[in-house]
Amino acid sequence: MSPRVTDVRHLGDFRLEIAFSNDVSGVLDFGPRIMNRHGVFEPLHELEFFRQVRVDSEADTLCWPNNVDLCPDQLYRDVLQTQATGQLVDAS
Repeated sequence: MSPRVTDVRHLGDFRLEIAFSNDVSGVLDFGPRIMNRHGVFEPLHELEFFRQVRVDSEADTLCWPNNVDLCPDQLYRDVLQTQATGQLVDAS
């Protein structure tokens, strides 16, 4: 099991800084991931709603007020890829 999300900070636009339980942290751009998705993801297209992201203490991952959450394992892999390449990775 990958480390769990412990903190999140909105950095502007659709970029978030995410911290994990093993002290790894990184920045991901969620714009490309959420803009092409519909249904429960549509409210996240609005920046004011997107900024309401928080850490769900039960699931240990990112969550929004409409109960959309994201896989913490994938978030961790994306952050590691960002660190390895030195380039901001679009959250996948």
